[in-house]
Amino acid sequence: MTSIARSNAQCGAENNAIAPGETLSYELKFNWKFIWINAGWAKMTVNQTTYNEMPCLKTDLESYTNKKIDVFFKMRDTLTCITSEHLEPLYFRKGAEEGKRYTVDEVSFNYQDGKCIVNQQRTLRSDINKHQDTLSTCVYDMLSIMLQARSYDPKDYQPGSKILFPMATGKRIEEQTLIYRGKENFTAENDVTYRCLVFSLVEYKHNKEKEVITFYVTDDLNHLPVRLDMYLNFGSAKAFLKDIKGNRHPLTSIVE
Repeated sequence: MTSIARSNAQCGAENNAIAPGETLSYELKFNWKFIWINAGWAKMTVNQTTYNEMPCLKTDLESYTNKKIDVFFKMRDTLTCITSEHLEPLYFRKGAEEGKRYTVDEVSFNYQDGKCIVNQQRTLRSDINKHQDTLSTCVYDMLSIMLQARSYDPKDYQPGSKILFPMATGKRIEEQTLIYRGKENFTAENDVTYRCLVFSLVEYKHNKEKEVITFYVTDDLNHLPVRLDMYLNFGSAKAFLKDIKGNRHPLTSIVE
């Protein structure tokens, strides 16, 4: 089993997959008493922006439940990350209204003398917790690592290969593991079948592996996420791709 650590001093990566203007729309489904029900929608967009007087990329991921689901579990999540044009993480924010709980996590990344300086803040109601970490390795957030992973060349991956990376959550820095599971065909909500690479984000508790999210990404140069399986505290949810706009490369992963 191969382990690949993403912790070199250069925290960016060559962007081979993503172009500004990319928009991905998803349908959300929740598991409710052994059945899957339509629960809402999600959208991810990538656009150009300016941050600290530098040209950058701004990625937004919004997830909303519909009114019928709000009665049981209301979700209004908005995630934003700003990266350099080479996908180096600079800023991350997550505003999460989940049930009766609303939190805001903010992370800023600075680089000095070969060090990564990470400032984190979590706001829960009027309670604000801040702290700073200085590390000699690169640190990512949940969106910037996904953006970078889309440009990795998977040709040398074998099922079971692990990508290791530290991730800032707003509260702490946690060691995360992404495992390559292999290839699988998936038919999306737009009735298009894609040949996919499958990855799992896992965490380890008491030496036991726990699946957090499973990603299905197109097996082409775009590496577009077309399906996400999420294992939540209250159950499980899935996001299925409905529409693609602004993809950088042809979708050669489509199975005719």
